[in-house]
Amino acid sequence: MSFQRTQEKLKILADAAKYDVSCSSSGSNRFNTTKGLGDATGMGICHSYTEDGRCVSLLKILLTNYCIFDCAYCVTRKSNDIKRAAFKVQEVVDLTINFYRRNYIEGLFLSSGIFKSADYTMERLVAVAKKLRLEENFNGYIHLKSIPGASDELMREAGLYADRLSVNIEIPTESGLKKLAPDKKREDFIKPMVKVKNEIIQYKAEKKIIKSTPKYAPAGQSTQMIIGASGENDFQIMQTSNFFYKNYNLKRVYYSGYVPISYDNRLPQIGTAVPMLRENRLYQTDWLMRFYGFDVSEILNEQHQHLDLDIDPKLGWALRNLHEFPVDVNTADKRMLARIPGLGMKSVHKIINARRFRRLNWEHLKKIGVALNRAQYFIICDSNQFEKRDLTSEKIKGLILQNSTSKYRKSLSNQLSLFG
Repeated sequence: MSFQRTQEKLKILADAAKYDVSCSSSGSNRFNTTKGLGDATGMGICHSYTEDGRCVSLLKILLTNYCIFDCAYCVTRKSNDIKRAAFKVQEVVDLTINFYRRNYIEGLFLSSGIFKSADYTMERLVAVAKKLRLEENFNGYIHLKSIPGASDELMREAGLYADRLSVNIEIPTESGLKKLAPDKKREDFIKPMVKVKNEIIQYKAEKKIIKSTPKYAPAGQSTQMIIGASGENDFQIMQTSNFFYKNYNLKRVYYSGYVPISYDNRLPQIGTAVPMLRENRLYQTDWLMRFYGFDVSEILNEQHQHLDLDIDPKLGWALRNLHEFPVDVNTADKRMLARIPGLGMKSVHKIINARRFRRLNWEHLKKIGVALNRAQYFIICDSNQFEKRDLTSEKIKGLILQNSTSKYRKSLSNQLSLFG
């Protein structure tokens, strides 16, 4: 095939892949021990960051943008009049190896539209990973998208060659999926998740007995949902995330703000994209659930269904629960320290370690890295320099906003009115 045709395919299928944000390589530990190509240890994804702060990249493409489904929110839906293209398995293998040898990438993120059937498509995705591992001796990072409805046998094989697997649940609620993608069923998304979860559990159990047990999806599995296409509120979205974290041991849930691409009256109007700030607040809430010990019901519930766009969700919780404060940083336990606005988990650990040797004052907290512009209203320490005042939550919020700056503080999209 001519270079021009391959280049055209790459342009079409790389552009189509940009809507998928569910890529991260953290957690993979595939070492290069056979003088092969690449090393997935700490390596990652297209213009993303590893846990140690390094920026890394990966080839992010679709195998094809042909699709048998007509999901209203998807740019590759079968009724959309766009240029179509499809890579052969060997073409993806060759592109990955050639790009790697030129130091353009450190791995592959491969997704696909569904053509013919779920298994037909998944077979080809697996074939790419298998050829890279076995024929090219490639040890770099590979992230494969699981095709909804794919057989257990294919999901088993996929995990033997990929570092991470992910299946996008697409729409947060079943009713939203039925409205915008009536041909799809939620159980088809769940099936591969269940298989991957069980295979990972089995691998970990066998690894304890047989050290040479082949790795299975060492970076785990993740998912992505589209935000703002079907009108769910933040409470519904985070309830869905919480369900999948608890039941399928996901590494990450990604939140992708819907970009209007259609005049379909079931969807938001073109020009009303979801504000990036809303995505940011959802990720902050996700972080609080996974690393700070918050239950989703503490942040969002039937009485409080939307995240405050003016302030972060931890500060929002603190302002609604002023009876929990002030907290003495010299005596509070780890759980309560983590709930103080302005304290990240690194600061929490530094405080716990430092107070073993002396009582901490404002100057110590500042050196530790505590954001005192927020924390000062919720803590006490070994100092008489701070005059305790009885402030209402609205007054505290006003004082914090007055002294804060944010890259998101611009006029917000009118799509917010959809969730009012």
